[in-house]
Amino acid sequence: MARRLAIDLSPLRVPAYRRLWLGNTVAMFGFQVTAVAVPVEMYALTRDSLWVGLLGVASFVPLLVFGLWAGAVADARDRRQVLLTGSVLLWLSMLGLLGQALLDVGSPVLLLTLVTLHSVAFAISSPARSAALPRILPPELLPAAMTLNFTTFTAASVVGPLAAGVIFAAWGTGAGLPIAYGLDVVLFLGLIVATLRLPAMPPATTTAGAAVRSGLAGVLDGLRYLTTTPVLLLSFGIDLIAMILAMPRALFPEIAVERFGGGAAVGWLYSAMAIGAMFAGLTSGWIGRMQRQGRALVLAVLAWGAVIALAGLARQLWLMVLLLALAGMADLVSAVLRQSMLLVHAPDEMRGRLQGVNLVVVAGGPRLGDLRAGAMAGAGGAGLAWIAGGLGAVVLTALLALTFPALWRYRPGTVGEPRPSGKRDGG
Repeated sequence: MARRLAIDLSPLRVPAYRRLWLGNTVAMFGFQVTAVAVPVEMYALTRDSLWVGLLGVASFVPLLVFGLWAGAVADARDRRQVLLTGSVLLWLSMLGLLGQALLDVGSPVLLLTLVTLHSVAFAISSPARSAALPRILPPELLPAAMTLNFTTFTAASVVGPLAAGVIFAAWGTGAGLPIAYGLDVVLFLGLIVATLRLPAMPPATTTAGAAVRSGLAGVLDGLRYLTTTPVLLLSFGIDLIAMILAMPRALFPEIAVERFGGGAAVGWLYSAMAIGAMFAGLTSGWIGRMQRQGRALVLAVLAWGAVIALAGLARQLWLMVLLLALAGMADLVSAVLRQSMLLVHAPDEMRGRLQGVNLVVVAGGPRLGDLRAGAMAGAGGAGLAWIAGGLGAVVLTALLALTFPALWRYRPGTVGEPRPSGKRDGG
């Protein structure tokens, strides 16, 4: 029984994947520290959750513009080179955050600008990183690899915010911000080194033997392909509903101060969902064997919205953390199922573009959720913004599943058979 539940580590036997996984794991810890430091700095500068929500706009617009374009570039260019370019630009944006904290600039506008640059770089690198996996792993290992990726990401999302909370509790905002940003600058070098050691990943050709188109034409090709796959389109739709309506992240700084007295509480709130997701990942052996994946995906999103709404009612820190952890468990299950469906069924020449769409949904949805939560909090209070969002996600997800039952009925193999992903390089 324990073996059937334990996380599958077999993808780590492939050297190329192991190097990328290790680099991501090291870098992600620093990334999560910065993910807490930026909204904490913004709230300290403005004392306004709407400004914290505007960080979502500064992140989302570049993701929308550059994510789709970068997905097309990842299909038309060497994916290793695209990933390396985006990673170096990410590192430079981190240096900018460190510099403004050391100089104590204190400008919300500059902070928004640096977050925008960071988002541009993330949009460039992310589709290439995800689309590279089928080049270095066989199809049967992709669900296990996605689970490993999400689990280590959530582990970093636990340790990183907790470390940020300790930093701010020990040194305060003034001295803590340079420490947090500096840690990110140093640790991100691990991902750059791992990317340099990946094998070359030249572009594939289309199924008709032609070269893959980049630019706007390539983006449109990817969107046209997506519209012919309703199950994948619906899976994106319910994820957007969940993240835009029920993501309470922008409310954490205000709730931490008003309900729990500030200090390390903000670190617990930012890490709570990751704690649950990490536990779900460590006991995820059953996910790869699941047959009714569409039904499980819908139920996981419904559970996410319901538990988020309950968490908004909590007045004890331990209870709010527990409920957010349960939401994180549901989120990991939905994320693994959706990403596995996308990678297995998309042809290699489309994977970069579909990962670009996926980036807009996965990274852009929560940022729109930040804006939604911040705006609602400004109008009716943080508690109302939190609870109403969770309930709204439950209602709209249920309506979508009832109106378009293809996703609910989905089982592996019903979208189409996996297609060849090109040459794999395990070295």
